[in-house]
Amino acid sequence: MSTAENAPAAEDGAMVFAEWVAPFVAHLAGERRVSPYTLRNYTHAVERFFGWLQASGRWRGSLDRIESRELRDFLIESQHRVGRRTLHNHMSALRALFKYWMRHGRLERNPASGLVLPRLEKPLPKFMTERQVSLLLEMPTRLLDNEATDPFLAWRDRLILELLYGAGLRVSELCALTYGQIDLEDGIARILGKGNKVRLCPLGKVATAVLRHWRTNFARDKERSSPVVVSVRHEPLTPRHVQLMLKKYLALAGLPMDLTPHKLRHSFATHLLDRGADLRLVQDLLGHESLATTQVYTHVGIARLQQIHRNAHPRA
Repeated sequence: MSTAENAPAAEDGAMVFAEWVAPFVAHLAGERRVSPYTLRNYTHAVERFFGWLQASGRWRGSLDRIESRELRDFLIESQHRVGRRTLHNHMSALRALFKYWMRHGRLERNPASGLVLPRLEKPLPKFMTERQVSLLLEMPTRLLDNEATDPFLAWRDRLILELLYGAGLRVSELCALTYGQIDLEDGIARILGKGNKVRLCPLGKVATAVLRHWRTNFARDKERSSPVVVSVRHEPLTPRHVQLMLKKYLALAGLPMDLTPHKLRHSFATHLLDRGADLRLVQDLLGHESLATTQVYTHVGIARLQQIHRNAHPRA
C-alpha cells in the first residue's frame, strides 16, 4: 500500500485519539492521579482496541455506535495474543473509558456491561520470611563495612529497603515521597496513594532512625518539596532504579531473584497479620479500598499453617 493510501487511515486514527482517547487519558493523569504504570497500560489498552476497530473495519465514527458483540469479538481474538490477567486489565481500561464518556453525556449505555471474562486464577502473594527480610536489610551496611560501597549509597539503599518493608509503601509512593509528607517526631508519613487518597503510615523506629541519619548526613535538599530518596546527583529516583538496586542486594544475599519491591510490601502485610495485627488496620496501612483485597494475606497465613501441619504432624 502506498504512503498516500496510508495517509487517510493515519489521519483518522489521530482524530479518534484526539476526540475520544486524549481527554480520557488527561482525566486519568489529572483528576484520578493514577500511577504512571497504570496510565501507560490503560492508554495502551484503549489505543489497541481502537486500532483493532479500525483495522477490522468496525469503527463507525463514534463511541456510541460500539456494540457489545464487538467487545466480545475483540476479547476472543485477544485471547490468542495475551494472557488472562492482561485481558482483564484491558477490559478495566475500556470500562473506565466508557464510564468516563457516560458521565460526560456522550454515551447512554456501557457496551462492556455484562461482558463475561475468562476466570482468573488467584495465586497467593509471594512474600519473604522474616529471616530473609533481615538478611536483605543487612546487605547495604555489610557492603559498607567491607568497603565495597560508599556511605551515600549504603545509607540511601538501606533507607529504601527500610521504608518499603517498614511502612509497606508501594515503590511509586516511595519514589514520590517528600520531606513535607514526613513527621520525624512521631515517625509518621502521609502517603498519597491510589485514587488520590491520603493515608497515615507509621515508619517504625528503625526506619525513622535511618531516615534521620540520612537527612542529617547525606541529604542536600531538605525543603518540604524535596524528594527523600535521590540519586548520587540528588535527582529523584525512578521505580526502575529501585528495582535494579533490589536485584543487586538479592544476589548478594543469595535470595530468590524474582523478588520485587512489591514483595516487600506483601511481606510487610503478612508479617503484621502473623503477629496478630487486626485485618482492618492492615487494610488501612496498605491503603486498600476493599477489605477483600487485604484478606488474601490471611489466606497466605492459612496456607503456611497447613504446610507446617503437613510437614510435622504424623497423621497429616
